[in-house]
Amino acid sequence: MARRGAPLRTAVPALVAAAALGLSACGGGGGGAGGGEVTSLRVLDYYNNEPDKTVYAQKLDECGRQAGVAIEREVVPGAQLVAKVLQQASSRTLPDVLMLDNPDLQQIASTGALAPVTDFGLSADGFQEGVASASTFEGQVYGLQPVTNSIGLFYNVDILAQAGITPPTTWDELKTAAATLTQGERYGVAFSAVADYEGAWQFLPFMWTNGGDETDIATPQTAQALQLWVDLVNSGSASKSVLNWGQADVKDQFAAGNAAMMVNGPWQFPALDEVAGLEYEVVPIPVPRAGQDVVAPLGGETWTIPRTGDPARQAKAAEIVACLNTDDNQIALATDRTTVPTKTALRDRFVAEVPRMAAFTDIVQTARSRTGKLGAEWPAAATRIYTAVQTALTGGATPEQALQQAQDG
Repeated sequence: MARRGAPLRTAVPALVAAAALGLSACGGGGGGAGGGEVTSLRVLDYYNNEPDKTVYAQKLDECGRQAGVAIEREVVPGAQLVAKVLQQASSRTLPDVLMLDNPDLQQIASTGALAPVTDFGLSADGFQEGVASASTFEGQVYGLQPVTNSIGLFYNVDILAQAGITPPTTWDELKTAAATLTQGERYGVAFSAVADYEGAWQFLPFMWTNGGDETDIATPQTAQALQLWVDLVNSGSASKSVLNWGQADVKDQFAAGNAAMMVNGPWQFPALDEVAGLEYEVVPIPVPRAGQDVVAPLGGETWTIPRTGDPARQAKAAEIVACLNTDDNQIALATDRTTVPTKTALRDRFVAEVPRMAAFTDIVQTARSRTGKLGAEWPAAATRIYTAVQTALTGGATPEQALQQAQDG
């Protein structure tokens, strides 16, 4: 998703095959051979909720005016985007500019539906390494991502102060703080362990920071991370309902005072800011041992140039992608969407202008992409991860057994 980085869709093998076949047969995506002046461009994205819908409508129109074209924008629900793009690739009706959730790029690039942005003089030089990696397939950069996000540990300032608790920085401190903060109907900590990509996304900082690896989740390092979650739930420091909570549900529990701390992302700021009397802050997710840097996943969307078969339209599309990624527009989009600019040189300027994003700006410096190791095979790994998490948290197996079963399955 987009903003919360989690709802990565599963691969659609039949559509992928059809798309690849169609591209092979016609030598390109939609549009056919073009000609004449380009006066409009078709754009496809999934920003159908506010404030993103309006923010991007304004920014795309602004970039369109600079490029001398009108923007014809289509917005679809996030869960439908990948299937729609694959169908468009097969039917040669791809848009001129396409936004993709960054873990989906490699799947789409593998069909031949996208043109490398370097073909149009664009470059990911200066972008955060993990962000550039997410937009790279077989050594070629296929998209540029203006902003990114990740997840951190939110805490209720008043509740922790009243309990004399400082925000935890290690796993041991997290367990101790969560136990102390659990009182009556209030849990010490909340997170999402739901059986989908949000659950996998939330588990990654614990798994990765402890040395776990998505290429083989049946390791002691990943088992230790999963044991931490099991201990939090079994001790009552976290609700058993984490098995069913998406990140929006976790936010609701935190906002209602039913959790003193939560794992979540900066897209929750606008909703939390509307809660009367709620004072909260964010710190990095606790690490196994003091002094470590958390390794969290990178979210956000990348903007690509489909192979439409019309060089003039593709050149204009490249102007839109470039415009969205100027320094000023990265700062503007990050500010309006409570995300982080992807160009590392903008970090200090952004934090000076938006101090509340300091923690997340730090977090993304050591974060990495979900597709960095497995590419288009990431969805299968994500499924194994959240399956193992569910099995262990429901008591169906020990963390070690649950991870081995999922890896073998």
